[in-house]
Amino acid sequence: MTDPVSILKELKKAVVGKDEVLTMALISILARGHILIEDIPGVGKTTMALAFSKALGLDYQRVQFTPDVLPSDIVGFSLFDKQSGKMVYKPGAILCNLFLADELNRATSRTQSALLEAMEEGSVTVDGETHPVPDPFIVIATQNPVGSSGTQLLPESQLDRFMVKLSLGYPDHNHELDLLTRKQLGNPLETVNCVANRQELAAMRREVDRVYTDKKILDYTIRLSNTSRSHESLIHGASPRASLAVIAMAKAAAWVQNRDYVVPDDVELIYPCTVAHRLVLTPEAKSSGKTQQSVLDELLSRTPAPSVK
Repeated sequence: MTDPVSILKELKKAVVGKDEVLTMALISILARGHILIEDIPGVGKTTMALAFSKALGLDYQRVQFTPDVLPSDIVGFSLFDKQSGKMVYKPGAILCNLFLADELNRATSRTQSALLEAMEEGSVTVDGETHPVPDPFIVIATQNPVGSSGTQLLPESQLDRFMVKLSLGYPDHNHELDLLTRKQLGNPLETVNCVANRQELAAMRREVDRVYTDKKILDYTIRLSNTSRSHESLIHGASPRASLAVIAMAKAAAWVQNRDYVVPDDVELIYPCTVAHRLVLTPEAKSSGKTQQSVLDELLSRTPAPSVK
């Protein structure tokens, strides 16, 4: 079975200097999660999604979300068939293994909501008929920073469906030079090899499921969530779905580090990208310059980690 090191090695051929982001994205995929990437255009969001589809041998579809994209473009529609005299379902773009929702926050709320059933329940319903999405099914959505032309805030209910929120950011000088050098030799994506398939990904996920999580770790996660729910700078703290995501991510992080058990460091490693986008700051906290990240730092410092042997 393919190991995570081999997968990351292939991903790094196309995405330069973003090893931590690639690792977190891989951990999320192993934890059966969906990924939200917020960043400015041109830093490699689409390239990263394509690299994952190639390295993991996944069927890939991409939709550029604009205000004129309709829900039927995503989930499909029913069409009358003259020969059979029946309505026939025509699958939408979301019926694939890896769906890239590019610039999700430029679409209308109605179109954005077309993703929710597939992300949460693994199916889409059209004209009263439910159709399962393929297995595995992963959504990688990108959004431009709020305030960019044509963007709007994603609702909290939709943000909560994403297991992690990541940001690539600009590369440093040396990594950008490396990227430009590689580009002279052709498209780096063409050098990414398929090192796993859907069956192997399913097997890796089953191994992640078997990673042992002590009750002290579960208790630690709940205490972190409870602390966020009573934090003076937050309107909304971490939901129970967030606690489930933290445990799933911690198990995947442990497995990627060749351990079959979770330690508190695993929780602290994945906590910022798993929880930050689910927190809603009070207006007073925003005006005083606080961020979700600074509140997360306070949560971790206020909540003592257990000793797990």
